[in-house]
Amino acid sequence: MTSTPQASTAVGTRLMDAGYVLPAVPEPRADYLPAKTVGDFVFLSGQVPFVDDELQVRGRVGDEVSEEDGTNQAALAALNALSAAHRHLGGLDQVEVASMTVYVASAPNFSNQHLVANGASKVVGIAFGPHPRTSVGVTALPLDAAVEVQLVLMLRRTP
Repeated sequence: MTSTPQASTAVGTRLMDAGYVLPAVPEPRADYLPAKTVGDFVFLSGQVPFVDDELQVRGRVGDEVSEEDGTNQAALAALNALSAAHRHLGGLDQVEVASMTVYVASAPNFSNQHLVANGASKVVGIAFGPHPRTSVGVTALPLDAAVEVQLVLMLRRTP
């Protein structure tokens, strides 16, 4: 797996020090852009936890997928989102998190979506610090992914 160069950035260094490497950006599987800047905001399309362009875990958390596996999948999806932002912007040091939404494919009686989302929050928190987040339980996600992470970043303007 190729990775996005990151050691030369403060965000990249924090991630690497914590044992995370930005993966290669997954190619879209449908007709959309991975990222788009509008004004001071960078909108990232939802990212699922691809590893080398494949899902390693499929299904709903609370059924086929354990809560622990779902949490790990959320971390991978967050890394993919950061990688898409890095490719779009050429780095991550000039942004902060405006919003993060973590969608969790959930069994009907599963109600710990907020704990699964902590996997994504751990990665994003290392990169940027505290951030706003919403976790949402859904019936299904594209390609039978267990989680999908969507970020909105805000550009920091230097005076």
